[in-house]
Amino acid sequence: MKILIIALSGIGDALMFTPALKLLKDNIPDSQIDAMVMFKGVKDIYSRLPEINSVHHFDFLNRSPFDALKFVLSLRKKYSVTVNVYPSNRKEYNVINFLIGAKERATVKYKRMDFQNLGFLNNVRIIENDSTHNVIHNLGLIRKAFDINSEDKHALNFPLLKEDFDFADNFFSERNISTDELLIGFHPGCAVLKNHTKRRWETEKFAALTDKLFTECGAKIFLFGGPEEAELRKEILSLAATKNIVEVSAGSLAESAAVMQRMNVFVSNDSSLMHISAALQLKTVAIIGPTNEEFIHPWNTNYKIASLNLECAPCFFYSPKPLTCKRTDIQFKCIRELDVELVFSKVKEFID
Repeated sequence: MKILIIALSGIGDALMFTPALKLLKDNIPDSQIDAMVMFKGVKDIYSRLPEINSVHHFDFLNRSPFDALKFVLSLRKKYSVTVNVYPSNRKEYNVINFLIGAKERATVKYKRMDFQNLGFLNNVRIIENDSTHNVIHNLGLIRKAFDINSEDKHALNFPLLKEDFDFADNFFSERNISTDELLIGFHPGCAVLKNHTKRRWETEKFAALTDKLFTECGAKIFLFGGPEEAELRKEILSLAATKNIVEVSAGSLAESAAVMQRMNVFVSNDSSLMHISAALQLKTVAIIGPTNEEFIHPWNTNYKIASLNLECAPCFFYSPKPLTCKRTDIQFKCIRELDVELVFSKVKEFID
């Protein structure tokens, strides 16, 4: 059986499909499982997975529609089953799934804007549930598409290689950092598409948390994130009174993950690195504003949620619409009024 996993959304979403990949391969071991991905970070992860035979990488965001169509049609009729990972509630993803021409095309039936996004082009569906984690949606989709009865719920999987661990060893050695110290990682960024920067906790609060963790707990803080988030890290470095901060510069996502693995606690916005933290089985403090924590909380690891739990939250569900706030008093109050003391208290629960 030749199966294509269409994982065109972000790194976190791709990671939350890895338990379903393990379930699929365990139950259909002779299958050929390929993946179609759009982001390089997803390619880097999926290329390492033992369940994946090959990865088709195409930058749909920066290539012409003609090139995109040519790429999609090059895969036409080569697979018996295609699966759109959850969440993939965009008409473009459903059209791609349809054009590949597999006999069975699996995806979730969304509660919002499913028809407008051409969900009917798929013929194997499960119903979206607002109280169910993304991982469970993906496991349910695989069980239905392939008639699997197993109830296994695997962990997220981001395999690290010897060269990644060697990079981390050198990173700590060159800076004379001992793992006996209290090491706490921060990720102050998140996705930027569809106005998702509004999910970010403010840099001045990360800076204040840095000072508090240093003065009260003696912690050394590590700042993680991609090159596009360099300005966020620079702001935290300039705002924090303490300089007991390490900015992590790495050549790849896997090298960053190998450094992350040494952290005692990882504090993050709702982001891809939050899910990498879960895949590494780190103690994770997730800062959650408008998104649904039932969907995206760190999977199968020890975690705490820092949230105001406002009556209007969650207000963001899966649709192509940009993130907006309907409050008339304070826009995105859920994140703007989430204070340093609350996040600090969640971190303290892990280190006391």
